[in-house]
Amino acid sequence: MSSFDTLGLDAELLRAVKDQGYETPTPIQAKAIPVVLSGRDLFGAAQTGTGKTAGFVLPILQMLKPELSSSTSPARHPIRVLILTPTRELAMQVEESVRTYGKHLPLRSTTVFGGVNINPQIKALQGGIDILVATPGRLLDHQGQGTVNLRHVEFLVLDEADRMLDMGFIRDIKKIIALLPANRQNLLFSATFSDEIRGLAAGFLKDPVSVDVAPRNSAIELVRQIVHPVDRERKRELLSDIIREGRLEQVLVFTRTKHGANRLSDQLEKDGITSAAIHGNKSQPQRIKALQDFKGGKVRVLVATDIAARGLDIDQLPHVVNYELPQVPEDYIHRIGRTGRAGSEGEALSLVCVDESRLLRDIEKLLKRNIETVVIKGFAPDPAIKAEPIETGRSGSGGRSGGGRSQGGRPGGRSGAPARPSGGAHHNRPSTRGK
Repeated sequence: MSSFDTLGLDAELLRAVKDQGYETPTPIQAKAIPVVLSGRDLFGAAQTGTGKTAGFVLPILQMLKPELSSSTSPARHPIRVLILTPTRELAMQVEESVRTYGKHLPLRSTTVFGGVNINPQIKALQGGIDILVATPGRLLDHQGQGTVNLRHVEFLVLDEADRMLDMGFIRDIKKIIALLPANRQNLLFSATFSDEIRGLAAGFLKDPVSVDVAPRNSAIELVRQIVHPVDRERKRELLSDIIREGRLEQVLVFTRTKHGANRLSDQLEKDGITSAAIHGNKSQPQRIKALQDFKGGKVRVLVATDIAARGLDIDQLPHVVNYELPQVPEDYIHRIGRTGRAGSEGEALSLVCVDESRLLRDIEKLLKRNIETVVIKGFAPDPAIKAEPIETGRSGSGGRSGGGRSQGGRPGGRSGAPARPSGGAHHNRPSTRGK
């Protein structure tokens, strides 16, 4: 097994790594760091939680060193590294990694993202920045105002490129790439490789090295996955019962819609379970506080939508609950990838009603296996209840958990679809591995 000492990193970086208590690199770090240090472009298949951030931050910091200057002059700190991320949460976490691993180096970094006042960002940029972590839309806002200079960029990183494309950033990304010098090193990381991702990569990566650290779209082996069949109107009751009876702490719960996340968080609070919601309509200070309260143990449950949760860095998260299954099977992989990290066991529970039969079949098809099914005593589904179209929330509507008619999206479940047979034992309480 390799160690960080064998990857060619300098003493200042190794010291920062050891300060964090890390001794052995993850597979993506062991493969990516030498490639980046060699100066080659990289096409990396890696999900959140695999350690990919350090896999590109560490070698980039090392390659910036030859031109390091202790000067405080802004002119001596042009933007040399541009890291694009899909969400502000991920941008903050990547920049935190830059500060953590570069703490023994005289480098400057900052973030720019939407949803907050642009003026402090302008001031930071005017002060001189070596490494910029940005979301595409706000970066183009700065470009339009003439407050950012990208003419000296030597390294471009697209992190979670698949999510950026899902969020409609493809045109913004292409605009940004067109602003950069032709002579630069490019790194692209994605959890999935659609034709659109491959097309994007082909457009700007030059003879890249491909690094694939796990079978594509596979769930993390340490995560125990369980389906709990339940009627759509009893999901919240079952969730509260699972949390209380299992004495679960630090539970990340996924809903499909922003409205649904707010409503569920409020309902859990009424049930005496401390909870906070995080989604795109929350302000940045609200998101930061919710995440800090969750990490600090002030709230037991963080209810999140997919986009808001992407990039959340929560160590040793024991439990993820799919309150509602995602419309896109790959999003299930991203969700359960929040747990079972860093060698810790995790558990992913899915509360599945009759409306979601097709979604569950699609997920199992992607996984190439059936998920263990456990009916909780007292919550067996009523076979007389028929499936209804699933609400997507694309027009901001809420509706019932797991059911209700969409006001803006296509139905996700076929009306009249048969209920999934339980196929599992009846348990008084859910399994709670990793408590």
